[in-house]
Amino acid sequence: MLWISDTIQIEDWELSESFTRASGPGGQNVNKVSTAVELRFEAARSPHLPGPVKTRLKRLAGRRWTADGAVIIRAEETRSQARNREIARERLTELIQKALTAPKRRVATRPTLGSKKRRLKAKKIRGEVKNLRGRIDPED
Repeated sequence: MLWISDTIQIEDWELSESFTRASGPGGQNVNKVSTAVELRFEAARSPHLPGPVKTRLKRLAGRRWTADGAVIIRAEETRSQARNREIARERLTELIQKALTAPKRRVATRPTLGSKKRRLKAKKIRGEVKNLRGRIDPED
């Protein structure tokens, strides 16, 4: 069982792990031992996550969200399979915790008088610069 918060925990049946050989340096160890971990969490089918959290999780996961609604996290940082399992579970926990917090609504504010004047002044200067680029009248 993976504890996300006081109210949300993920059951073991929702998680599946597969182990593969890690890429990168590591000498003979890389060719012999399957240390890389691919953690798969069936997020769309999870009864423990509310709907809005699933929606935010999908947006946060990005490419890690599969077509069938699973989040896949791959960890191959260390040469230890056990440590890579911990890292993958930590990443999943962090991702779900980020999805738990709803984004704050933006409160629309009116522009200040100073900012309006600065914008109009900048527009006027820009217009003058563009006006100077025009054809020159030979009679002047």
